[in-house]
Amino acid sequence: MAVKIIRMATIGLSLDTFCRGLLQELSADYEVVALSSPDSHLDSLGKREGVRTIGVEMKREIAPLADLRSLIRLVREFRRERPQMVHTMTPKAGLLGMMAARIAGVPLRVHTFTGLLFPTATGLKKQILRLTDRLTCACATHIIPEGEGVRNDLIAGGITRKPLRVLGHGNVRGVDLDHYRPSESIDAQAAELRRRFGIRPGDKVMLYAGRADRDKGIAELTKAFRTLGRKDTHLLLAGDFKDSPLLPADMSNIHLSDGWTADIRPWMRAADIFILPSYREGFPNTVLEAGAMCRPSVVTDINGSREIITDCVNGLIVEPRTVAPLREAILKLISDPALCHEMGLRARKNVELKFSQPYVRSCLKEFYRTIIPTAQ
Repeated sequence: MAVKIIRMATIGLSLDTFCRGLLQELSADYEVVALSSPDSHLDSLGKREGVRTIGVEMKREIAPLADLRSLIRLVREFRRERPQMVHTMTPKAGLLGMMAARIAGVPLRVHTFTGLLFPTATGLKKQILRLTDRLTCACATHIIPEGEGVRNDLIAGGITRKPLRVLGHGNVRGVDLDHYRPSESIDAQAAELRRRFGIRPGDKVMLYAGRADRDKGIAELTKAFRTLGRKDTHLLLAGDFKDSPLLPADMSNIHLSDGWTADIRPWMRAADIFILPSYREGFPNTVLEAGAMCRPSVVTDINGSREIITDCVNGLIVEPRTVAPLREAILKLISDPALCHEMGLRARKNVELKFSQPYVRSCLKEFYRTIIPTAQ
């Protein structure tokens, strides 16, 4: 009988994002079940991956009564399913999933930390976040931090004394290098984007893609862009920026996507530089995807980003929450097209060597092969 593994996240979108194609691969060796809050993403994932799904309502925010109901339901599901392993990701699924799996007697309880909230939180919120992470780790048998930065924060924060296993070079998703690859068709779409926004040949373009949140460094980015003082520069913002209070009053040469972008590749090729001025990250896949599209990145010196970018090799690293250093880094790249091009080629090579999807998945499969015999 095949070993049963339940892969779990709080919402179906997270499973769909991190496990696209993976669950189908794992099904060749294991009985795989996907579990999250019931939603359309979970349904479509189950059909696409060919795996059974279980929907258990979970709240992403702190909700004691709802969390207790979810915990009881999870314990019942795990006792009925009798899996050899429950592997969780995302904070609430990690907390409830690891607690329920321990209560239900699941032998292997694995949690992946894709990022941490407590290091940048303050006051009571920080203490609550640390407590929930400690509970998650206390109930887990194996803990996977996404990168050395997350691992170091777990240790420095006193979250756990258990062994922490970073897989491969840290990233847990990997990049589909056939999908994220420059091509004539993608470059044609990129050229159309530039025409749509009135970007002339020879103009320099920067791209940010992600949430319109303050801790993504949007205010610093727009200020740095404004202080460039050059009419031949443009800033593309791909994400849900409609009515965002973070946008400056002067929007000249700042161009917004129409909400979330289904295919970010033309945007990356329309730009010369990708920029992620975030205050905190887990392991930002957008930087990896930009690299795969042969674009260098300007990033802040934070977890994840510093594990992808080597300063002055495949991009530039600046201190977070600063404007002048960000401006200087942008200026350095747009003023030297040859350097920008060379860094872009190195960025692609770096992703090929360290973060390809087959390599990342092989690291996870080897980890499973190592620990599963201990539960049998």
